[in-house]
Amino acid sequence: MLIALAVVVTIVAVVFSFQRKLVYFPSPGPLPGADEVMPGGRDVRLVTADGLVLGGWHFELPAAPATVVVFPGNGGNRSGRLSLARGLTARGLSVLLFDYRGYGGNPGSPSEEGLTYDARAALDLVDGPVVYFGESLGAAVAAELATFRAPKGMVLRSPFTSLAAAGSHHYPWLPVRMLLQDKYPVLERVSAVDVPTVVVLGTADSVVPPAQSREVATAARARLVEVAGADHNDEVLVSGPQVVDAVLSVSR
Repeated sequence: MLIALAVVVTIVAVVFSFQRKLVYFPSPGPLPGADEVMPGGRDVRLVTADGLVLGGWHFELPAAPATVVVFPGNGGNRSGRLSLARGLTARGLSVLLFDYRGYGGNPGSPSEEGLTYDARAALDLVDGPVVYFGESLGAAVAAELATFRAPKGMVLRSPFTSLAAAGSHHYPWLPVRMLLQDKYPVLERVSAVDVPTVVVLGTADSVVPPAQSREVATAARARLVEVAGADHNDEVLVSGPQVVDAVLSVSR
């Protein structure tokens, strides 16, 4: 029994120490220039409140009714969101893609507090009406930012109710709620925000349970768009027509 207890304590201690490596999966840089990936793109630098300089791409259209700020999920870098930027600019919207600290060759290490600073630095770059688009973990970042400054509209793609709830789903044998340093209480935050919101989910999502996304939609008083048969990272949820249409619906 003592040996079993020691093993459990060791596992919990290791998970606590390395938990952020189980949450954040950044892809490194360097990345090409914005004008290389899309005509008219402009490289931008975000300066955070704690002194980091982060990279981004701004695709700005003079007559756009709003700029869509894209808050990525926990993996990859901004190059993986180019298809979304192309889809949105083709429909007349400006787009800001950026990477969090530790992603895309940026300095720093990701954390809930750090991503909050990064999101606010992104907002500082945009003049005029703004729409927030957050995917998965990025939906949590967007929800927090909305409590700081309300956007014109918001689209949350595959949002979880909280990081603890998502973690408990995947690691039911761990005391996730006790261990987590980063909380991301999405349900609580969207309940406090009153902006036009759409929640998009895939009914076959194997990362974020669709039931959690539906809870977020209810709390946010949001329109719900369900993409039948779609899993978390399927292209239809990255930049498919339902996603682009959802953003357009809160941008006009």
